[in-house]
Amino acid sequence: MTENVLIVGGGREIPGLIREAGGPDVATTILCRMDFLPKIRKPGQHDRVLAVRREAPDEEWISLAEAVHARHPFTRVGTFGERDQDRAAAVAEALGLPCHTPQTIAYVHDKHAMRRRLAEIGVDDTPVARVADAAELRSFLAEHGTPCVVKPAQGAASFGVSVVRSVEEADAAFARASRDFAVIPDAGVLVERFHEGPQFSVEAFSEDGEHEILAVTRKFSDPVGFVELGHVVPAELSPEQTASVHDFVCRLLDGLGIGYGVTHTEVVLTAAGPRVIETHVRLAGDEIPYLVQDVTGVDLVDCVVRQTLGQSVLADIRRTLADPTVDRRPEAIWFAVPQARGTLTAINGLADAAGLPGVVTAEALLDAGDVLGDLDSSESRAAFVRARGANAAEAVARAQEAVAGLDFVVQVSGGAGARSGAEAWV
Repeated sequence: MTENVLIVGGGREIPGLIREAGGPDVATTILCRMDFLPKIRKPGQHDRVLAVRREAPDEEWISLAEAVHARHPFTRVGTFGERDQDRAAAVAEALGLPCHTPQTIAYVHDKHAMRRRLAEIGVDDTPVARVADAAELRSFLAEHGTPCVVKPAQGAASFGVSVVRSVEEADAAFARASRDFAVIPDAGVLVERFHEGPQFSVEAFSEDGEHEILAVTRKFSDPVGFVELGHVVPAELSPEQTASVHDFVCRLLDGLGIGYGVTHTEVVLTAAGPRVIETHVRLAGDEIPYLVQDVTGVDLVDCVVRQTLGQSVLADIRRTLADPTVDRRPEAIWFAVPQARGTLTAINGLADAAGLPGVVTAEALLDAGDVLGDLDSSESRAAFVRARGANAAEAVARAQEAVAGLDFVVQVSGGAGARSGAEAWV
């Protein structure tokens, strides 16, 4: 056995891929919360699976890891999703193994801490504050003006995010951001300056402190809750804009102490240059890694797996990015958001959508029996289509056209003038 990998938290298919890629020379142990156990794919392929209660302190996680480490020393620690990345950093530090440091994870997870750090080093001076109630939010708005973004201090998937354009909206925005979201920790409410301009995400990979930008992705979001409705890779930017975004993200990664692994950084391109929304030390969601792979030839999932096993991958990434044989036509994804409220009965038209010109895939995100509600997070979206085109505009148009052809059968509850259990087509 040459590698013994401790995987902290989840990672979808990645833990299994690590075991399969390493073969008999690799051992894998998963250390996770008890509520994650049902989500582990093929748990029997790993040497051991250790689970602790959600509220267990870091010391308990560390003690379990140390007990195994004493008999079968780990060589690496892997962490692939935001949940429990802080535990992974604490365990790795205790075992003396390479991983993101606890300080780096604190910067990445706590948006207030990230803002303060970036302001200290001159990368981004966006005004920001953590507010305890709506009165403190109104005080911030009075000092810094509007518009501002109000959101949970920690989180993902656009839960609880809103833009405040007048002081009168403060109470509703604070209530939205401070709701009890089961999927994110209760870390308080953050308010920061809202930057006007197009939004992008930057997919990068780092190794030994070197950063390679693989793609800049154009984002299209709902103007109210900022739930993402679509993306296209690559974004149509001028050479000067591209250079500005690349330089900004590399300085941000350096400033937060991110020296290895995949990152997903969201930025706004303002009149004064790029400003960060947030960054993540994980793969992007929304199928973006697959868009990047189709357009650049680089398989980011494979890169994560290989780097976790101790292999150098940056040189291979750069060779692939320079390969003239790769089909680099833009690819877009667009999400379907049914304009109905009720219980989803069926999604019709996916096969037809998949056969349209340029379409790569058309897939459902919700199943029959799922409830359709307001567009308050990424989990509200019902289906998506990915499509390629000769340019970014054509790729987006093809994806949008295919999504528009989908039919959603929704069962709605009875009300005034309606039969109970009536079905609606949208």
